[in-house]
Amino acid sequence: MTNSLGRHILVEFFDCDAAILNDTNLIEASMLEAARLAKATIINSNFHHFSPFGVSGVVVVQESHLAIHTWPEYGYAAVDIFTCGHTISPWVAYRYLQTAFKAANGSALEINRGQTELMKPHDLDFLNTVANPNAATKQDKQESFWFEDRVENMGLSTQCRSLLFRQQSPFQLVQVFDTYNFGKMLTIDTMVMCTEKDEFIYHEMITHPAMLLHHCPKKILVIGGGDGGTVRELLRHDSVEQIIMVEIDKVVVDACRQFLPQIAHQLDNPKLNLVIGDGIEFVKNAAPESFDVVIIDGSDPVGPAEGLFSTAFFNNVRNCLKPDGILALQSESPTCNAQALIALHHCFKNLFGENNAHCYLAPIPTYPSGLWSFHIVGKQAFNPSQSLDWDKATQFAAAHTLNYYSPSVHQAAFCLPPYVVNMLQPVLASF
Repeated sequence: MTNSLGRHILVEFFDCDAAILNDTNLIEASMLEAARLAKATIINSNFHHFSPFGVSGVVVVQESHLAIHTWPEYGYAAVDIFTCGHTISPWVAYRYLQTAFKAANGSALEINRGQTELMKPHDLDFLNTVANPNAATKQDKQESFWFEDRVENMGLSTQCRSLLFRQQSPFQLVQVFDTYNFGKMLTIDTMVMCTEKDEFIYHEMITHPAMLLHHCPKKILVIGGGDGGTVRELLRHDSVEQIIMVEIDKVVVDACRQFLPQIAHQLDNPKLNLVIGDGIEFVKNAAPESFDVVIIDGSDPVGPAEGLFSTAFFNNVRNCLKPDGILALQSESPTCNAQALIALHHCFKNLFGENNAHCYLAPIPTYPSGLWSFHIVGKQAFNPSQSLDWDKATQFAAAHTLNYYSPSVHQAAFCLPPYVVNMLQPVLASF
């Protein structure tokens, strides 16, 4: 065997799973795992998604690199793996990646690089100099990769330690990541749903304004909410006698029970009736005037959540609310999803009445743009600031040591900046 400085294999994978080849986060996690299994020392990684298809990336290792480019439309991936010396086998990485990409066929050509018979060593003075003290040698930095939540022309990137869970359900791709800055993070179809660090903002703000504006909420309906955070916050209210939660995807519930128990721990509460099913159909068939509060805790208007953003659905929600009932829901970003927010606002004005629908805002650091909108809608006209029982809300927030909601935050949330006020002015809008 020829003596060489390194081993280089040029790899082709054919008939791979197209969805996997278009998933930047999964490709990066797989390439990192291949490097680990090959016992390479990971230094860094960088991956990029091309629109609409394809991923390119590289894992830099102390022994050289692993690089990839994918063509999901052909089920094809080109990979090259270069390792210095012969103690690390690139073939271990090859076999792992073939399985990870679900490749029906694969081929590889090995080349010995840097044949020592053709070279002679040089005397270099800097060989004994001190290594760069800022080099990435810590284990936590070596094994990290980046998750990207892309929304049209912008996105969120956060560094992750590992991918803890990944399953394609009948409805969507469910993943749980362990991140450096936000703790464990739930994503659906590569969109961030919640993280351990900031989920309390979303869940407190989607529940407590409505619950504290209602005089005595006893029976609650939650559509979506599979992570369990909304149910957790609802059960802080002593008046609650029953919660029905309709979540379409059992995989979301199971993943959160296992990996996000501090969010999902109330999913076994005896006051909760958890229904795995279609929330749109449930509301359509619900008895008239049967709920005090309805909370729509759904994702963006795509995939299985698309039907949660329709006039027909909200008309059915209105019918199942009691005469003094209240609806609360997230209504997208005023920066990234302005048209959806505007359409929802006018839909509520038309269905419930001009003075019955109110928009409010809260910062959600891990959502696109960082600023998010909510709506609270009543079957009766109300003012969400003036109608709040300040003393009751103060006592409630203190008793439960809430981390975001307070009476002052409640009032401030409904004080909209001029650009949002102008955005929601009456226009010829269709929904």
